Amino acid sequence: MAFFRSHVLVSVDPECLKRGAHEVIDALHDELVAQGLIDEVQVLETSRIGDPVFYGPDMMVYPEGIHYANLTPDDIPYLVEEHFLKGRPVERFRAQERLVRDEELRPPQPKEVRVVLRNCGVIDPNNIEDYIAEDGYMALAKVLTEMTPEQVIDTVLQSGLRGRGGAGFPTGRKWQFARQSPGDVKYVICNADEGDPGAFMNRRVLEGDPHAVIEGMIIAAYAIGSRQGYIYCRAEYPLAVKTLNIAITQAREFGFLGKNILGTDFSFDLEVRMGAGAFVCGEETALMASIEGRRGEPRPRPPFPAVAGLWMKPTNVNNVETYANVPQIILRGPEWYSSMGTEKSKGTKTFALAGDVKNTGLIEVPFGITLREVIYDVGGGIKDNKGFKAIQTGGPMGGCLSAEFLDLPIDYESLTKAGSMMGSGGLVVMDEDTCMVDIARFFMDFTQEESCGKCTPCRIGTRKILEILTRICEGKGRDGDIEQLEELCTWIKATSLCGLGQGAPTPVESTLKLFRHEYEAHVYEKRCPAKVCRALISYEIQPDVCTGCTVCARNCPTSAISGERRQPHKIDPDICVRCGICMQVCNFNAIVIN
Repeated sequence: MAFFRSHVLVSVDPECLKRGAHEVIDALHDELVAQGLIDEVQVLETSRIGDPVFYGPDMMVYPEGIHYANLTPDDIPYLVEEHFLKGRPVERFRAQERLVRDEELRPPQPKEVRVVLRNCGVIDPNNIEDYIAEDGYMALAKVLTEMTPEQVIDTVLQSGLRGRGGAGFPTGRKWQFARQSPGDVKYVICNADEGDPGAFMNRRVLEGDPHAVIEGMIIAAYAIGSRQGYIYCRAEYPLAVKTLNIAITQAREFGFLGKNILGTDFSFDLEVRMGAGAFVCGEETALMASIEGRRGEPRPRPPFPAVAGLWMKPTNVNNVETYANVPQIILRGPEWYSSMGTEKSKGTKTFALAGDVKNTGLIEVPFGITLREVIYDVGGGIKDNKGFKAIQTGGPMGGCLSAEFLDLPIDYESLTKAGSMMGSGGLVVMDEDTCMVDIARFFMDFTQEESCGKCTPCRIGTRKILEILTRICEGKGRDGDIEQLEELCTWIKATSLCGLGQGAPTPVESTLKLFRHEYEAHVYEKRCPAKVCRALISYEIQPDVCTGCTVCARNCPTSAISGERRQPHKIDPDICVRCGICMQVCNFNAIVIN
């Protein structure tokens, strides 16, 4: 085994790649060879170091922990000579520490507890030795040498771990069903088809700590009696796919995958399968159809996958976050894990915190924390110090909750009772300037587009809801629209084949319940209270504020603004297309929205 005195992590984030990260890596390799240092300095690729918008390409040099940024291939010869040959860090290449940040995964905030994310940004995901140094594969060794499959399942049951893909079904019970199903051939699948808009929890774990997922899958395979597994990952995650394949290859080389794992009679192997981006393939039966080479469409259940799944064989399907929890549960015990969270929702949950909140990014918090704590303590509050209006939990099929729910604890039962859902972990915060009718239209547009079309309620019902919402936002709402929306939501949820159709009406239902007055204003008063829907607003120039500078008139794309220089101007509402350019260019805040 080779030993290096220095390790260099070079960021290959997409932004860094566009700025020439591969050219920097090539130059670094060539210069290390030229200086005779190639056997002393190891160069590794990592998904992200700092903020690529300001720093790429950048590198981190260990053991010193020195962060170099904005590098070019021409900088490398001098950097290698000074730092690696003479031992003198080059100050002019160093990143300014006050700007170093990772907008996806910031340092842990107050009230965060990191279990799934513990290694992300800490270890080199392409180096299995880094993972092993953090007790990696110790849980697998314990399972194979000290525990029976039944004991493994019992440990997961005692921990209270529930599936993190959205439904929250007890993981141990799902494993139990798969083990009890008769058959010599069984499969283990990791659902990494993360399709929610703005969600990136699974991607970051796969890119930052792939071996935790692999180890969790091997343990699950041992528990249910499987010899083959698949990781179904979106093709839109090329770095995650690359990192996974590297990790799988390394795991085979170290004896953690393949035949007779760690010298035992247990054998198991893994393969990555890529999805083509269909949101519906996040549903487990559609996902399995895709792996089999068929069109990704859901099928009725029962039979459930644990009985007849992939190629009609017993199959266990969990998502990335669920598997990543397993090694820590085995190592640290079910009592440790169940000590976090609530009575029915144990452990922690990762969330992608997005929207009108000051600190967006990936967080991990224990179940039971309130929405208020997440928004204000972890997220830093609402941007621009505006008022809070709503938060949507659970992705595009989750509900929008108003301010009265800010002290609601985050757990499966509480969110469902409030009219929303846990989902895979999306949290979208909305401020006072958000139109809730437009938000419902936005999410329905997404789910309707992603409907596979197999069942009539989802295919036709979601389109009908979208047509009504669009008409309302365009100022063409009419009597009976609100009641028709409620009726459609009820029938689509009750009769759709899979979770996509059953969950699609949730944003509409929740906004109708909590923000009905906004729907009524749109339909009956032809007014958008949030002043967002173009057809229901108008722009007006305040004559006592306007200086007649003509900037607005010169920038108006439809010549809707008229007036003499140094005289108040006017906007012709019949010509104005409500694009808002006039308000953007006005230097005197003379334009208001009515």
